[in-house]
Amino acid sequence: MPDPILPTIQSPADLRELSIDQLTDLAAEMRQAICDQVAKTGGHLAPNLGVVELTLALHYVFDFAHDRLLFDVGHQCYVHKLLTGRYHLLDKLRTRDGMAGFPEPAESDYDLFSVGHAGTAISTAVGMARANQLLVDRGAEQPRHIAALVGDSSIVNGLALEGLNHAGTLKRQMLVVLNDNGMSIGKPQGAVASYFDKVRVSQTYKDLKARAAELLKKVPGGGVIEEAYHRLGEVTKAALAHDHMFEHFGLLCLGPTDGHDLRTLIEMLEEVKDIDRPVLLHVKTTKGKGFEFTEGDATTFHSPKPFVVNGCRVEVTSSGRSFTSAFADAMIDVMANDERVTAVTAGMPDGTGIVKVIPKFPDRTFDVGIAESHAMDMMAGMAKGGLKPFVVVYSTFTQRAFDQVFQEVALQNLPVRICMDRAGLVGGDGAVHHGFLDIAFLRSFPNMTLLAPYDEPTLNAALRFMNDHSDGPSAIRYPRDNVPTEPFAAEPEPYELGKAVKLVDGKDLAILAYGFPVNHALEARKQLHQQGYNVSVYDARFAKPIDKGLIRELIEAGRPIVTVEDHAAIGGFGTCVVEAADEMGLDTRKITRMGLPDRWIYQDSRANQLAEAGIDTAGIARTVRSILENGHAPQPQVQVVTATPKPVR
Repeated sequence: MPDPILPTIQSPADLRELSIDQLTDLAAEMRQAICDQVAKTGGHLAPNLGVVELTLALHYVFDFAHDRLLFDVGHQCYVHKLLTGRYHLLDKLRTRDGMAGFPEPAESDYDLFSVGHAGTAISTAVGMARANQLLVDRGAEQPRHIAALVGDSSIVNGLALEGLNHAGTLKRQMLVVLNDNGMSIGKPQGAVASYFDKVRVSQTYKDLKARAAELLKKVPGGGVIEEAYHRLGEVTKAALAHDHMFEHFGLLCLGPTDGHDLRTLIEMLEEVKDIDRPVLLHVKTTKGKGFEFTEGDATTFHSPKPFVVNGCRVEVTSSGRSFTSAFADAMIDVMANDERVTAVTAGMPDGTGIVKVIPKFPDRTFDVGIAESHAMDMMAGMAKGGLKPFVVVYSTFTQRAFDQVFQEVALQNLPVRICMDRAGLVGGDGAVHHGFLDIAFLRSFPNMTLLAPYDEPTLNAALRFMNDHSDGPSAIRYPRDNVPTEPFAAEPEPYELGKAVKLVDGKDLAILAYGFPVNHALEARKQLHQQGYNVSVYDARFAKPIDKGLIRELIEAGRPIVTVEDHAAIGGFGTCVVEAADEMGLDTRKITRMGLPDRWIYQDSRANQLAEAGIDTAGIARTVRSILENGHAPQPQVQVVTATPKPVR
């Protein structure tokens, strides 16, 4: 057995000492290393397996210590990280001491942006290309090659198309690599996806060359393609696409070509590297390449939990019933009982649970691809048309449709219902996916209703309330976590607009918890009770409208109030409570807000992140004790966690 190559790769410069055959061996080692690690910790598996050869070829041809590589859908970056000095961080993937699951500039200078949202790379690449050109023209910098790697159908995102539209105006080098794997997170949707399905890969170099002669017959004299044809090598000449849809954006388009053919990829990249105009290289890859179980089910293994391979079987670790699963079942019940209900997701049918709803109601459930803005506006149209639409999306992606919530939903006072999964801290995905802003930006819209459940029965009750609420838009938030195995009440009180519910009575202090933190508040209350403290716990239920009557009652009774939320303290539920008290002319000095601090919280387990923010059971109990014993909340005692130090370049 030859010695493994992967542990010897300290930087991309080491690649250039390898033969093509050795690169092929390295690709196999990388696939195995990534698969073995994701099986232990979870993470993005299929997207990274599909870009091994493509990433190797890019780093082999370009010098990204000086040149610039920008990622779209940053979850396809594992191979890039293994090539840039971070192999030693792989065994702690997605933990605070290990390798981030997305590009992370604090981790390495090779990562230019912390990026977890799709559609951004082309626009930022255009900006970096223009910045470099301006500095070169002033003699302040050397020319840099700019490359953007786009994948998982993010090319259909509106921002990506805006970037392509402007990229065509560049008068200098810029490369867009379109990683077309025939997939998004799940099955891609829409006309662009259908177009790509019709395009076939030229499997061999011979096939590429055979296209060249026919190509020139179709090219008008003096065209961009004819000009390029006479300047390029044989491989690239053959790959020129005179009728590619993105040629009309002003880009020189090549391909599609086989994204797993290392030799041809390297030759092609070498030939297009210095073209002084924007180029789009269309590459066909197989998502999950290298393992039968990932190629056969790339959706399940897009970002799996830890799993075990037992011969022909792959068993994904089950850690309990998630809020996502509970939501899916609740949504099915709502749709079964009301034929006017519709639901949409934006490229996340599996992650939001809508994948379970689509087979039940295929004519009323939609996946529009990575297009949150379109999803929101489409559902505004459905609401205007008399239906009851639900937009099902991650909290962090709701931000991408902010303008549509403003203009087409809230301004029109349409009863669009927004269901936000992954609210609050999300664990290993880290800051790029934390859902910590939704209360702050949605509460500013007039007549918006904001609510949050804390277990499965309250989730069901909240969705029933939303379905019946037609006086304006509403939004519900729930975490990337499991529902409690023993709910507080099998049949909770029905949701009543703007009304909180007392769960446990107590005379010393009142905890008003919003959403999932109710569970931590109840556990903290048990600990406090054993220590002689008598604390009440309320399920706040609504951040807007807030229960002003309860706030007045508690303040006038002289009881301290502690608000708890899995959201930024700035602008969140606690702020709603303080503002309501102030508006009523009440004393706000005994209100203590507990929420996420004003800093980024790094990747780790969700439990560790909650502890770091001080809003877990221990943190709530500590705060309440300090207030009752000392008259004020304790000073923060958390360590600020930063990324692993950058490797030297």
